[in-house]
Amino acid sequence: MKFTLKYFYFITLSLLMLSCSDDDSVDKDDQKPTISINYSDGFPQACEQLVKGQTYTFKAKVTDNKALASYSLDIHNNFDQHTHDDQGEVCDLDPIKEAINPLIFMENYSIEGELTTYEINISITIPNDIDTGDYHCSYSVTDTTGWQSNTSIDIKIIE
Repeated sequence: MKFTLKYFYFITLSLLMLSCSDDDSVDKDDQKPTISINYSDGFPQACEQLVKGQTYTFKAKVTDNKALASYSLDIHNNFDQHTHDDQGEVCDLDPIKEAINPLIFMENYSIEGELTTYEINISITIPNDIDTGDYHCSYSVTDTTGWQSNTSIDIKIIE
């Protein structure tokens, strides 16, 4: 019995030592995906005015060095004149007001097939019964390792 335990410990210790590796060549993904609306079909552009009752196609290009996993579009009111960290252009804002029936659009979508580039293409009709005024259009993209990027654009919804 003593002899068997001795070999058991020896084999276990040997397996532990062999399972360790000093190979540092693991290909880590340390880059966030990117979002761009700065191309001819990118929509909406900063300070764009959208008319109630009209249908618009929201488009943005997203890229990643490894693989894209999902994206989202969020349209929410900016009646309190809040800001987001990534807004590049400053638009003229209406006075602060209370929301009565604001447009709220939040949808998540999957990107299938381990793609590294993708064009977001979402058609939305602006309802006729919503509050007009300042809104934010926010795109978000996540890659397969969990890195995420966001961009927000000031838009205005008018009659």
